[in-house]
Amino acid sequence: MPDPQQPYEPERAVAGTGMGGQMDLGASEAITLEKTPESPDGTGPQDKPRSLWSDAWHDLRRNPVFIISALVILFLIVISIWPSLIASGSPLKCDLAKAQEGSQSGHPFGFNGQGCDVYTRTVYGARTSVAVGVLATLGVAVLGSVLGGLAGFFGGAGDAILSRITDVFFAIPVVLGGLVLLSVITSNTVWPVIGFIVLLGWPQISRIARGSVITAKQNDYVQAARALGASNFRLLLRHIAPNAIAPVIVVATIALGTYISLEATLSFLGVGLKPPSVSWGIDISAAAPYVRNAPHALLWPSGALAVTVLAFIMLGDAVRDALDPKLR
Repeated sequence: MPDPQQPYEPERAVAGTGMGGQMDLGASEAITLEKTPESPDGTGPQDKPRSLWSDAWHDLRRNPVFIISALVILFLIVISIWPSLIASGSPLKCDLAKAQEGSQSGHPFGFNGQGCDVYTRTVYGARTSVAVGVLATLGVAVLGSVLGGLAGFFGGAGDAILSRITDVFFAIPVVLGGLVLLSVITSNTVWPVIGFIVLLGWPQISRIARGSVITAKQNDYVQAARALGASNFRLLLRHIAPNAIAPVIVVATIALGTYISLEATLSFLGVGLKPPSVSWGIDISAAAPYVRNAPHALLWPSGALAVTVLAFIMLGDAVRDALDPKLR
């Protein structure tokens, strides 16, 4: 230990040994101890550890699959809100004299069996499909997350009852359920289709949210917060939900494309949206009898539907890879 009577030397420093003693160090050695750890490549100070979300965003920005799918979805959202940006005509304006005719000047996709412009109807059909997919996904995610999260957190009889209810809904064939439930509804809006998708879609999200909450509530930080007197409401919102929501986001993103495909399927079968609504499923159903004479009327709405569903599935896969620590 340095002599207290010894004059102070700026070039010397005293550091603790970590076991109750002290160690006399030179100034250069003391400065070395205070330096910030360098990055593995030795180019500079090491960055602070990123959170799960910032780390996921860091990976997504460098994933070409995410970039391509996000650009396609952004384009679909823009034309869904403002279809007149790229389509000047009306999707309901038809001319039977031009029925089944091919591509012409100002009508690049030709005409369908009723003489309607296929290009205009394909553009306006994106609005219905995107609206049904987004709204149904939001409804499914909110309802399923709330019910599954509460059941997983509290457990007990409520959890057992919810598990049996989800088993019942899983046993219902989706298309058959749509034929039965939607055939008795005469509304010509998208809301019956959205309600049906939410009714049969929430059990999947509920089961995912339940398992994620059960896993998250067993972590040490949740037990510590509970020991400090945190209420159940605070535990759910501040400690469990942010760490349990990632699987729900992944499943909901992938399911969005599935819901768009389901809406088109129900409309094709005649129980979803009905004319004069504009939908890719309606146009595919109307063009099916004329596929030999006018294949273009079937090709373009089918292609738009396939690209849209693929874009959302690719986006969900990219988000899953970014949020899953096991895949890093």
